[in-house]
Amino acid sequence: MQIEINKEFIERIEELIEEKNNQELKLHFEELHHADIAEILDELSLDEATYVIKLLGSEKTAEVLMELDEDDRDKILNNLTAKEIAEEIEEMDTDDAADIVSELSDDLKEQVIANIEDEEHADNIVELLRYDEDSAGGLMAKELVKANENWSVTGCMSEMRQQAEHVTRVHSIYVVDNKDRLRGRLSLKDLLTAPSDAQISDIYIDKVDSVTVHTPGEEVARIMQKYDLEAIPVVNEMGRLVGRVTIDDIVDFIKEEAEKDYQMAAGISEDVEADDSIWQLTRARLPWLVLGLLGGLGSVFIMEGFEEALEKYRELFFFTPLIAAMAGNVGVQSSAIIVQGLANDNVKGSLLNRLLKEIGLSLINGLVLGVLVIIFGFVNGMQLNFSLTIAISMLSVIIIAALIGTFVPIILDKQGIDPAIATGPFITTSNDIFGIFLFFYIAKIMLGF
Repeated sequence: MQIEINKEFIERIEELIEEKNNQELKLHFEELHHADIAEILDELSLDEATYVIKLLGSEKTAEVLMELDEDDRDKILNNLTAKEIAEEIEEMDTDDAADIVSELSDDLKEQVIANIEDEEHADNIVELLRYDEDSAGGLMAKELVKANENWSVTGCMSEMRQQAEHVTRVHSIYVVDNKDRLRGRLSLKDLLTAPSDAQISDIYIDKVDSVTVHTPGEEVARIMQKYDLEAIPVVNEMGRLVGRVTIDDIVDFIKEEAEKDYQMAAGISEDVEADDSIWQLTRARLPWLVLGLLGGLGSVFIMEGFEEALEKYRELFFFTPLIAAMAGNVGVQSSAIIVQGLANDNVKGSLLNRLLKEIGLSLINGLVLGVLVIIFGFVNGMQLNFSLTIAISMLSVIIIAALIGTFVPIILDKQGIDPAIATGPFITTSNDIFGIFLFFYIAKIMLGF
């Protein structure tokens, strides 16, 4: 059921909460999708949102909690008792449950796990919490459907009915041996059309893509994208099937990584949001602003070293912002393409070929822009040697900036550092300094001061 969540609807919900009209409140929320309920809770006060969570059954609100913004969810959970949180946790898949529990304080985490009545569910959550959150083990869910290779088709159908009761979506059926080692996958069509007395070992497909619990999330996403998978099985060090990563989990992971990379490229060192505290926002932004300040001061010292040139050719000063801007723009363009290529595993081939390609591209762009600068100088009555100085300086700066923007992300990636860091103030600041130095050095040679 789709509804229009407008001001009037929210005001009506607030009135019903104030009146404690639980019956009508339940009627309003009964047919709503959990994403719509989460949107409504986002518009309510903390106390009102907590009231709704406690009013509705855990079976419904467990999914609602996963749709909420992390900060809003934390505030609501802090208004619930350990037992109430445990009731919500019991209705979630293990991967979602582990995500929620990991956000709790250590004391509350222990209390919540202790209050989970389903011991197997609690054990699975504890197991998932041991893995790095950005690894396949941290992303996987324990719920899946598996068949033993020694089962008959009839026995397999019976076993699968029982397993499917605890699985929200059945993407694949995995086949294991007697030691739970992954052997392959089972096509539902083959299972339904096979003779009832046939063995699973006769009909399963032995080729199956899998990852280990320690496989990085980026690699899991790359494999799933490459082979167009809706889910991928996860095995431990002994090859035993321990879980699966589904497409919705990997989409959430990609979204979070994209947000981090976007903020890093903008010069924000921590994962923050617009409604975070001033201290959090300052701590995330200030380090890169300090780097920008140091870069700017470096440019000042470079210009001081060419004070004589500025006295003799005052026009050079007016072109300094142009050179710095071109250096920064070209560097960011080059690094953005490389960072995207690294993320998609598309940066292949030798570094020499990439070097030649970047130099060729920079020459074309630099020559076109240089010609435009010469035309500009001619129209404005500038001396030809001065126009040539600006044009050649720009060409040189563009080549250097492109090379820095290309190879810095590659070097960072090889050192295990997120290359997204290269697309922001790091590249802009370094290219500003190099650009201004090259500009005045070339001007000194060509204008003879």
